[in-house]
Amino acid sequence: MCGIAGVLRISDRSCHRDLASLATAMSATLKHRGPDADGSWADNDKGIAVGHRRLSVIDLSTSGAQPMLSASGRYVLSYNGEIYNYQSLRQVLEAKGHRFEGSSDTEVLLAVIEHYGVAQSLSELIGMYAFALWDRQEQQLFLVRDRMGEKPLYYGIIGGAFVFASELKAFNAVPGWQKAIDRTMLAGYFHYGFVPGSRSIYSDIYRLLPGSFLQLNSPITTSDIHKDLSPDFSSANVNYQRYWQALAGPDTSYAGKPVAMNDIGDELLMLLRQSVERQCIADVPLGALLSGGIDSSTVVALMQEVSSKPVKTFSIGFEEVGYNEAHHAAMVADRLGTDHTELYVRQQDALDVIPTLSDVYDEPFADASQIPTILVSRLARRHVTVALSGDGGDELFGGYTRYFWSKRIWDAVNKTPNGLRKLVSKSLLATPVNWIQYAYNGIAPILPQSLRQNNVADKVHKLGGLLTSPSLQKVYQHTLQHWPRYPSLVMNMSDNMLLDYLSAYCPPVARTADMLYADTVTYLPDDILTKVDRASMAVSLEIRVPLLDHSVVEFAQRLPIESKIAAGKGKLPLRNVLDRYLEAALYDRPKAGFGVPIGAWLRGSLRDWADDMLSADRIERGGYIDAKRVSACWSDHRSGKGNWQYQLWDVLMFESWRESVGL
Repeated sequence: MCGIAGVLRISDRSCHRDLASLATAMSATLKHRGPDADGSWADNDKGIAVGHRRLSVIDLSTSGAQPMLSASGRYVLSYNGEIYNYQSLRQVLEAKGHRFEGSSDTEVLLAVIEHYGVAQSLSELIGMYAFALWDRQEQQLFLVRDRMGEKPLYYGIIGGAFVFASELKAFNAVPGWQKAIDRTMLAGYFHYGFVPGSRSIYSDIYRLLPGSFLQLNSPITTSDIHKDLSPDFSSANVNYQRYWQALAGPDTSYAGKPVAMNDIGDELLMLLRQSVERQCIADVPLGALLSGGIDSSTVVALMQEVSSKPVKTFSIGFEEVGYNEAHHAAMVADRLGTDHTELYVRQQDALDVIPTLSDVYDEPFADASQIPTILVSRLARRHVTVALSGDGGDELFGGYTRYFWSKRIWDAVNKTPNGLRKLVSKSLLATPVNWIQYAYNGIAPILPQSLRQNNVADKVHKLGGLLTSPSLQKVYQHTLQHWPRYPSLVMNMSDNMLLDYLSAYCPPVARTADMLYADTVTYLPDDILTKVDRASMAVSLEIRVPLLDHSVVEFAQRLPIESKIAAGKGKLPLRNVLDRYLEAALYDRPKAGFGVPIGAWLRGSLRDWADDMLSADRIERGGYIDAKRVSACWSDHRSGKGNWQYQLWDVLMFESWRESVGL
């Protein structure tokens, strides 16, 4: 795992003379992604330079150093990630007469590109990656991102040059960068809690989409980039292509064919075994993050099956009721026979993470599970360099509760008179959250385990908002929405521009299966994978995600929805696989998520900090968001009348980030 950065001169504009030094300065900001070595390569005459920071995982010798030249010298590569099938690709190429000097996957990747060409090579690769490739013969620059978007890559125009990097902070090293917030993307951030899609929080800086590559034919001029460099733009010398996309819903593979769940489980088990086995290859210590839930338990079970010694597993626990999963993870670890390490963190340990968040994420990012993700990454990094995780199972196999209830709620709502819907909605939203929680706490002890829920008050208020939705699409969007779009919290922006952008960003949702697909191509890369990449790389830990092997993704998306979700339970294929290793009692419980009690902390230990950050004067000085709306929500939250924890966390993360970058 590594950090990459670089620059390509725009020929008809002034540009930095010493491109090698610029690329080195950019990559130096990414040392956390690659603490083991650094390197750069430049051709000043051609106006190209690339930099690299290395986290040594495969072939720890200098034979794996980057940037690396191909055997013929035609290609230069700066690469972040892992090619999991590099050994089999190497064998194929060796049979064709290719000879290798070292044992790194980087050298194999270059050889594959040299043999097949860039476009065909991408169909041969199995892995997670983001890389920059310079073709010295054709004077072409390629930026490439993996199929699911596990690894990040940003790009844009600064000071007469095209620049790119693994993280936005690398652009701070580029002279002349005039940072400006894209207000449409800021509104998108407040809508979701993350910056969505192909644009970044900064105007004119873009994020390469998953499964895409950007090709620039040098020399490029201002006429090639006269508009922007988004996926919708191309010119004679700029080519943006999608080389892989997830399926837009179940295909006809199982149409009209009754398929036994055991048969589905058999095929999934085979694919997962292959994926886990490939992802357990490393020349450094390797382990796994274990929450005790279905996804991580499945990954660990398969890791232990292919391992000759106990797998190192890691989990963290919290003292707060409803947020602690450590005891479940410990039971799973004991049953599977792993070498388990757990850490119970004090509230102060979690709070101490908060000042680091702006630097870790580079953009406003408000998924509060970022805090435990950083903490468990720190714990794992004390023992291993690589860890496998169970991310992706919810989106692929139907694990989120919105998949169980959204269609059911919409069907009921659609049959209910509009006046009654509005009345019930208003009543639910007007009921203070502390009353709801108090009432639930009274009946919870007599409820069966299957009916017990976390964050009940939040869910009741969310239901109140759902009741007035005019379509299943709106019901689904409401389950993800933080701040409503109208009226916008962001000042001086066009609501129509945001509406147009989000309409293109979020696929249409007319059935439950569409929700899984929409989450797979939006929420998964932009929230979950962003959270995991930044949190882990901040401590130089490489996270691998076996469930996102594209063969597993493609298999999951061929399955009909009824084979994933039934009788109020999701992830049926994964359950079928895990049942072969664990008794259901160890993992079959309501989904808890990986969160922290932000709402309670804001009323308690974080109150003084939040009072300061959310003050009307401070927000008004920033000039980006409506201070009166924020103040009203903060007042309701402090009193217990409302629970605005997620919305307030959005504001707190934005204000913290804004001040950290000097805007």
